[in-house]
Amino acid sequence: MGLIFIRTIIIFITLFIVMRLMGKRQIGEMQPYELVITLIIAELACIPMGDTSIPLLYGIISILTVYFLHQIVCLLDLTLFGAKRILSGSPSIVINKNGIDATQLRKNNLDVSDLIESLRGAGYFSLDAVDYALYEAGGNFCALPKQDYEKLQTSLPIILVDEGKIQEKNVALTGKSKEYFFDVLRGQGCVDLKKVLVMTVDGNGKVYLQKKGEKYRAFELNWEQKVW
Repeated sequence: MGLIFIRTIIIFITLFIVMRLMGKRQIGEMQPYELVITLIIAELACIPMGDTSIPLLYGIISILTVYFLHQIVCLLDLTLFGAKRILSGSPSIVINKNGIDATQLRKNNLDVSDLIESLRGAGYFSLDAVDYALYEAGGNFCALPKQDYEKLQTSLPIILVDEGKIQEKNVALTGKSKEYFFDVLRGQGCVDLKKVLVMTVDGNGKVYLQKKGEKYRAFELNWEQKVW
């Protein structure tokens, strides 16, 4: 028991020194390759701590080797043109002045619901409240709001159509029928539901509509009173 205690202390000190040498970014917002290195180091540290049959030196050498590889990758990242994009990726602009960029969403294995969830997490509840939104290479979400964007989100929007699929539960919340919204879509020239990327409506009747491959439209429905 005492031997494991001492081995754990030695591994802890080694890990502490290595993580400090790797820099602040390793502790904070990690790039994909840094996350892989961190996971490998964690696994290498656990083995010699718990298994006394493995020489402690093996674990320390393995951790230092991974640190050495990390320094090489960082050097390539900082010195070679284009290496950062290959090693860490690049930001993906998922909302622009035309609306949602479905191609960028697919490249990042995301859908419209994921995007809306990220927007809400950033404090933006309407898709038309931002001019630009992007996912950084590390996965962080950022958005550039429109001027006076607060006026564009006075009621919580809900999704009625998500990538060509009608959300019947949300339709029921509006107190309207599916046929009502089908008429709205036909009035906007949307005959085929499968061509609709997203359609949302808020309690005031404001609609955000975007067909696949087209610029979004925002318009008001003639609702007599606020629904929610």
